[in-house]
Amino acid sequence: MSSAAAIYPVEGVLLVSIRDDITDTDIVDLQDALSERIADESANGVVLDISGLEIVDTFVGRVLAQLTSIARLLDAETFVVGMRPAVAMTLVELGMYLPENRTALSLTHALAKMRQMRDE
Repeated sequence: MSSAAAIYPVEGVLLVSIRDDITDTDIVDLQDALSERIADESANGVVLDISGLEIVDTFVGRVLAQLTSIARLLDAETFVVGMRPAVAMTLVELGMYLPENRTALSLTHALAKMRQMRDE
């Protein structure tokens, strides 16, 4: 996988940090790498940090939705964090509401929500 995205384990959760210069090929590589890491590490959650993305297009929006679906099938909850207002507005303008994606303001908030979900 390229340096446009990195995967870090944190508290049984995989933190995926996506940089602004990620390409379509990098996104596809990320899908493969993330699904393998979820399975190999028995991760119970994934946090997609998109704070590095200035803008998104329909492809990136669709892949965010796909990453969530892949993680869910592998029994890992997913949160998207670091969404900029411009990115949120662009996704809505593109008609990509991403109803399956959970969001949180930060990694701290996402981890707290995941702990709460596990305790329920």
